[in-house]
Amino acid sequence: MGSKPITLVRPPKTDGFLPMTRAEMDARGWAELDVLIITGDAYVDHPSFGASMIGRVLEGMGLRVGIVAQPDWTTVESIQVMGTPRLFVGITAGNLDSMLSNYTAARHKRKDDVYSAGGVPGRRPNHASIVYSQMARRAFPGVPVVLGGMEASMRRVAHYDYWEDKLKPSILSLAKADVLVYGMGEQAVREIVSRLQEGRKGFRGIRGTAVFLGSKAVASEDLSDCIVLPSWEELQTDKTHLLRLTKVVEAQQTPYSGRRLLQRHGDRAVLQEAPAYPVDGPDLDALYELPFMRAAHPSYTEPVPGFATIKDSIIVSRGCPGGCTFCGLGFHQGKFLSSRSVDSVLKEIRKLTESGNFKGTISDLGGPTANLYGARNGHSEECQKCHRPSCLWPSICPVLEINEKAGLDLLRGARSQPGVKHVFVQSGIRMDVALRTPEYLKELVQNHVSGHMKVAPEHMDPDVLRRMRKPAGDFPAFMEKFFDLSEEAGKEQYLVPYFISSFPGCTEKEMGAVEQFLKKERWNLQQVQDFIPLPMTGSAAMYVTGLDINTGKPIPVVKNAGDRERQKRMLRPNALHEVRPTGSRRGGKPMVAADPGAQLDTVD
Repeated sequence: MGSKPITLVRPPKTDGFLPMTRAEMDARGWAELDVLIITGDAYVDHPSFGASMIGRVLEGMGLRVGIVAQPDWTTVESIQVMGTPRLFVGITAGNLDSMLSNYTAARHKRKDDVYSAGGVPGRRPNHASIVYSQMARRAFPGVPVVLGGMEASMRRVAHYDYWEDKLKPSILSLAKADVLVYGMGEQAVREIVSRLQEGRKGFRGIRGTAVFLGSKAVASEDLSDCIVLPSWEELQTDKTHLLRLTKVVEAQQTPYSGRRLLQRHGDRAVLQEAPAYPVDGPDLDALYELPFMRAAHPSYTEPVPGFATIKDSIIVSRGCPGGCTFCGLGFHQGKFLSSRSVDSVLKEIRKLTESGNFKGTISDLGGPTANLYGARNGHSEECQKCHRPSCLWPSICPVLEINEKAGLDLLRGARSQPGVKHVFVQSGIRMDVALRTPEYLKELVQNHVSGHMKVAPEHMDPDVLRRMRKPAGDFPAFMEKFFDLSEEAGKEQYLVPYFISSFPGCTEKEMGAVEQFLKKERWNLQQVQDFIPLPMTGSAAMYVTGLDINTGKPIPVVKNAGDRERQKRMLRPNALHEVRPTGSRRGGKPMVAADPGAQLDTVD
């Protein structure tokens, strides 16, 4: 079993950006669009931006695709500039949940938006997916509305919204979309197009989608094959049901043995199909070899900060098997890994070096977990029957195949390309995996660190780490190895560790374990990740219910702003000032550097 091939054809005139205006449509000789995509991000034509990836996939199918980026949500005319699309309107809030884009962990409005030109905030509405979907309904009566992106994925069933501090029903019940695509949507969107072109009605039965059933369908259809989730009404009566809901959804997040899920909302219900199979092999290569411009649309007069940090980066893999309870990747990309071929990555590097703006440095070869490039899971019968959310916790699963050679071939091949001076790995790495691949770790530390390596121990208290599903004890061992290898290479390199404050089950007592560790190492931190319970994650369920996700037993949860601030101050007493690396066990050399670009409330 696996993904269906993503068949791409070269449509007429694929050069240039996808059109954003009627004038750009006219330049292509288009009288109408087949698909209109509305996004809460600025239009950056790069595979890291979901709207661009889906747009290029649709274009590769021979369709005429236009993009409306960050429309004025106070008027439907702002999304009608290119007319009514023939097939459907695609909606995404952007690369992040719109509430996370707009608000901090302290629920204050952010002063900037890294996915807007010039970093200007306020260009996307709260709950953008809902707002844009309702606009599309008014602007294009009768045209199907297809909802996708991270916000839709993480709000597809009833969930907790931290910024409003309340439980919310499925986003489908509010957005009025015809179908919601969750996860990486390339396969689902192909099937949607196929059905619409053939004149078939309805979107039931498409992997990686959810629909909102009407009362007649709920009452009359045989839905006995579905796992029934706690209903919206049950959650409102007893919030502890959120823990079971989260664990069931997480356990069924496997395309190999996952079942359909049903959640009632009154006399209606959300019906979620099993996840799509991961795209892998030549099909994955084909996606990243689509004709992306690797630039922001020329209509922008100011740079898009979120693109500036990744414009010279290369995505090499998908999926995250970590299952960390604070992270949404397992619910969105899934835990099953897929990697591009070395040849495909090198081909993209050569294309990058030929661009006029390339300065010789590839900023990142990565993905959700950079050092799991080439690793495999989901390939064995045992793995396909498994419903565990993590392949790495509480220990690395013996069925997970870690391919050290693939990672080495990629790094060495990348830095040998003409025009390439430096190749860095800035994506997160798993320290537990790195310690099992000594040759790769040596290659990484001695040749592919920009001077600072970001690592995410997250905490030092073993009970808090268990609730995070993060291993305990690997950070000190990794730290020693990192500095030994740096010293061996004659390089002064620093670690930039991330720690989360105010996580469920963490009081000042547990936070003291991190504080004592930092004092022992004589480290000063400039950034701390102030915990944000993202919708549908295990940490959000613990935050709401006050129950441990592993044991179901009560745990303390810090919610008061003053208590949260005290935990942050335990880790960054000098954060409001410039912090210089201080302290060392090695001849006075600094062992950790401040990261001036980090946001203090960001969640990994």
